[in-house]
Amino acid sequence: MKKIKLDIVGLSYSQTQSGAYALVLGEVNGRRRLPIIIGGFEAQAIAIEIEKMTPTRPLTHDLFKSFALSFNIEIQEVIIYNLVDGIFYAKLICSDGKRTIEIDARTSDAIALAVRFECPIHTYEFILATAGIMIEGNDFVFLENMEGTVAEEKTTESVANYTTMSEEELKEKLQQALSDEAYEKAVKIRDELSRRKSS
Repeated sequence: MKKIKLDIVGLSYSQTQSGAYALVLGEVNGRRRLPIIIGGFEAQAIAIEIEKMTPTRPLTHDLFKSFALSFNIEIQEVIIYNLVDGIFYAKLICSDGKRTIEIDARTSDAIALAVRFECPIHTYEFILATAGIMIEGNDFVFLENMEGTVAEEKTTESVANYTTMSEEELKEKLQQALSDEAYEKAVKIRDELSRRKSS
């Protein structure tokens, strides 16, 4: 079965499930997107690594990476290999240089580890055909009737609060958020700082 490479293209609050997030994976060199509903902790773990933030203490996925590397084990690939009743199934392809082993994992954990090991994420055509959405221009067009819709949603509260602060205040708040391990808050502050640099 031919594998299709995916990249992370977005992470936003889920409109359908309180406290959950929509992780959006995109087909490399294609226009299809695969939205996956994940928990807040896993969303945080993915966002922290993408933003290259350093938590004060290692998160679970950081601990897993340190443990694996201590025994010369690398994750070579993550494959989202099945979809049953709206639940995605993933596996880690791991190697110690001598043998390769497949380990079953929750998709959200697998993606959090993929960003840490900088390994590729793949899926199969039947999964994209079933649960994917096609991008036309800047709009999402659903290929199938999906329960979980994806929102490119920003919280107006964070934008309103952080846009009035000076850059120095934002940097202070960012350090405080990292010290308090309030990573969602830290990501919002980092987004505002990045927005100012790019404008």
